[in-house]
This record gives sequence, C-alpha cells and structure tokens, in this order.
Amino acid sequence: MNFVLDCSVTMTWLFEHEATEETDELLERLSGPGKAVVAQHWVLEVVNVLLGAERSKKKTPADATLFLNLLRKLAIELDVHTEHHATTTTLALGRRHHLSSYDAAYLELSMRLGLPLATLDKNLRKAAQVEGVAVLPEKIPR
Repeated sequence: MNFVLDCSVTMTWLFEHEATEETDELLERLSGPGKAVVAQHWVLEVVNVLLGAERSKKKTPADATLFLNLLRKLAIELDVHTEHHATTTTLALGRRHHLSSYDAAYLELSMRLGLPLATLDKNLRKAAQVEGVAVLPEKIPR
C-alpha cells in the first residue's frame, strides 16, 4: 500500500522511544512493494530534526548519516508538484484547518494523489479526516 509520509512518522524510525508497532509496520512497507510519497520540504524537515538532535546530544553526526542512508534505501518518492499547489490548494487548506504550510502541503498531496496520510500530528490527522483522507496509523498512542 502506498501512502503520503510526513516527518513526524519518519522520525520515529530514528528515535526508538517514539516508535510504535504501527510506525514500524509503515517502515516495513517501504522495504517491500509499497512506496511513500513526500512533499518537497520533507527532507528539510528531516534534516532540521537531525540538526536539533545533534545539538542536544541525543544523536551523533554518525547516527544522522546512518539514518539518512536508511532513508535513501527506502521506496520514498519526492513529489515534484508540491510548489505548484502551494499558493492555491495548500494555502486554502492551511486557512481552513489552521495548519502550517508544511502540514497543509502533506494534506494537499494526500488529497491530490488519493493516498492515505501517515502522520502523528493530531491537528493534521483531524484535518485529514474532515477532508475524507484516511490516516495512518489508524490509532496513535496518547
């Protein structure tokens, strides 16, 4: 099964204490026949979290390199049309659901491609459900 992947789920694969059985299952899908599609800013979000983790000494530069190498091996496809929708649909979704432009871009991408959205962000999950977009994992821990 293909899905749109956001940074919140991606980073559970680095921070073991944030991982759940459900987020690990999403990772496993990307090692098999499934693929994830990400918005153009996804890699910047991932790198930003890595930089913060290095600065706070939670992860080392070597950890970051290993993680980035893992991500490169997975079936993750960058959407090249994110920017074309930024000033129209993405902006409208951000306004309607009080989302950041980054989160609205993931929602727009899911809607445009007709794919479920893999996110742990509660506001984004709620907006997706209002828009009729399936969310993954189906349940998140409280």
